[in-house]
Amino acid sequence: MGQSDSIAISTDPITDRPEFRYHLLRAAGERFKAGLADLAADRLAEVTQLARRTFELECLVLGSKEARDLLIPATRVEAAVAELRGRYADAAEFAADLQLNGLDLATLRLALRRELMFDGAMQRVAAGAVAVTELDERLFYEVHPERFSVPERRTASHLLITVNDDFAENRRDAALARIEQFAERLQGPPGGRDQRFAALAREHSECPTAIEGGRLGEVVPGQLFPALDAALFALAPGEIGGPVESEMGFHLLLCERVQPARSIPFAEIQPQIRQLLQERAGRRSQQAWIGALRQRPAMSAGATQIEEAAA
Repeated sequence: MGQSDSIAISTDPITDRPEFRYHLLRAAGERFKAGLADLAADRLAEVTQLARRTFELECLVLGSKEARDLLIPATRVEAAVAELRGRYADAAEFAADLQLNGLDLATLRLALRRELMFDGAMQRVAAGAVAVTELDERLFYEVHPERFSVPERRTASHLLITVNDDFAENRRDAALARIEQFAERLQGPPGGRDQRFAALAREHSECPTAIEGGRLGEVVPGQLFPALDAALFALAPGEIGGPVESEMGFHLLLCERVQPARSIPFAEIQPQIRQLLQERAGRRSQQAWIGALRQRPAMSAGATQIEEAAA
């Protein structure tokens, strides 16, 4: 790169470092979904502060002993470049956007190598976290039962008559009278009720679900309008309820099947709990490690190593 000075960790402006531009561009995309050229002065100032923090953290980590012996193959860097290039229509558009944002391919490669080394160092620290035990997993399972329960589910259909004062047949009183007639037609023996309901919904329902016989599919509590939710979860399997009024109009509801709420057995969910707890332990280790790094004198050997390898 023709530049071998070490990176100093400070609170002074560091925008003269070429690889800092990558942090600026990344912060602009993450914070405002925009390029640097599209940002007003106040947003650019905010992005600059965000980029400075991530850049200084990156420098801190890359100066640590945990990062010094990490080797990033050129193929991984080129794969990262190719992933970014793939977001553009062609190579010319990619190059033009780099130039617009004050970057070139050499600087981008250096920035991506630094990013990969940062990720590698953080993963190394996380991997050194204390291993989660089965006792930890079982305790988490017992303390958080709400996380491992499947709510009651009901397979349902509905028939809707909307309320709309612009049409005589849909004024509130008329709409209610119509749906009450449909409810009466559905009375009688339960045999074949599902088919009768579906046929009536296909012919008269004013909901897009009419083409599927009014089918709502599997519904969990809280998924429907409150009035519909309360009515549906009070029905027995095969029972029809309503008319029920919602913001859309009047509904008839058919509860086809009920799948009771259940708890997921520990053995079934144990692998996911282990992963969750191990990731948490890893993050705690990373936070403690970074806190310890901040207490040490600033180091730059790791960053210099990166620049020399990329030059």
